[in-house]
Amino acid sequence: MSTIALIAPLLLASADYPQTHASAGAQEAGAVDVVTTTDDRHNRMTVPVRIGDKGPYRFLIDTGAENTVLSTDLAARLALVPSARAKLIGVAGSQMVDTVEIDEIELGQRNYYGLLAPLLEAENIGADGIVGIDSLQGQRVLLDFRKKLIAIGDAKTLGGNRGYEIVVTARKRSGQLIMTDAKIDGVSVQVVIDTGAETSIGNLALQRSLARRRQGETTTLHGVTGHQIQANIGYASSLTINSINVNNLLIAYADAPVFTALELDKKPALLLGMRELRLFNRVAIDFSTRRVLFDLPHGVL
Repeated sequence: MSTIALIAPLLLASADYPQTHASAGAQEAGAVDVVTTTDDRHNRMTVPVRIGDKGPYRFLIDTGAENTVLSTDLAARLALVPSARAKLIGVAGSQMVDTVEIDEIELGQRNYYGLLAPLLEAENIGADGIVGIDSLQGQRVLLDFRKKLIAIGDAKTLGGNRGYEIVVTARKRSGQLIMTDAKIDGVSVQVVIDTGAETSIGNLALQRSLARRRQGETTTLHGVTGHQIQANIGYASSLTINSINVNNLLIAYADAPVFTALELDKKPALLLGMRELRLFNRVAIDFSTRRVLFDLPHGVL
C-alpha cells in the first residue's frame, strides 16, 4: 500500500465572491507549450489533455495536487485497469482509492510518461482529470489570467524574470513550493499556491493566531474525494508576501488532513486559492528554481 498526499481541488459553498481583475501576456519562445484555458464554474483553470492517442479531455491544472488524477469514467473509457490501491489525502478527508498506470499524457506539445494516477469520481472532480505537480516538476508554469493562457517551459524560454516586479524564493516539500516570507495581519504564515482551490484555506493554527479578527459564517468544503468538512469563514485585512500586499483576504479555516500530510499543521499555514491569484496579471511557479514570480497590475507599485 502506498500513500499519495494530494491537495485536492474543492468547492466552497455558501459564499459570494467579488470578481477579480487581471492582465498581462504569456511569452512564446523555444520549447514552450502554450495552452488556452477555460474556467469552470468554480473559477478553476482547465486545459485540454490527451491520453496516448485519445482525447482531448478536460483537466484541471492544480499546483496544489501532488499527483495527476483520472476520473473513473475516463479510465473505463480508456480501458485502464486498476493496478494497485493507495491512500489518498485531500483537503476534506482521506480514503483508499484505485490507481492506474498511464503510459503517456500530452499537454500542449509536451508529453509525460509513466504516471501513477489515483481514480476519483468525475462528479467530485468537476472534470475528466487533474494535472498535478508530478507532471510539472523541473519546469516553470506561467498562469496568464488576462489572456487565459498557461505556458509551460523552462525559465529561460519563458523570458526569465523580465516583467515580474516580485520574485519570491520558496522551499520545497513533497514537491510543493512553500513560501515562508509571508504574513497575514502581522502573523507569520507559510503559503502554498493552490490553483485547484476556488478560495484560500487556512489551518487551525492560523485561525487561533487571528482569533481576534472578524470571523463570519460557517460553510462546507467539498473535496474531490467526495468528503465534506466544515469550515469557518474569516476575513483578514491583508496578506503580505515579500513586498506584495493582497487586501481583503477571505479565508476558510478547516482542520484539513492535508496540512498534517505536508507538515504544515503546527504553525500558521495557508493554501492560496484562485480568488486571490486572479488579482495579479501573471503568476509564474518555477519548480526548478523554487521561485514564485508575480506580475502586478499597473499602478500597484
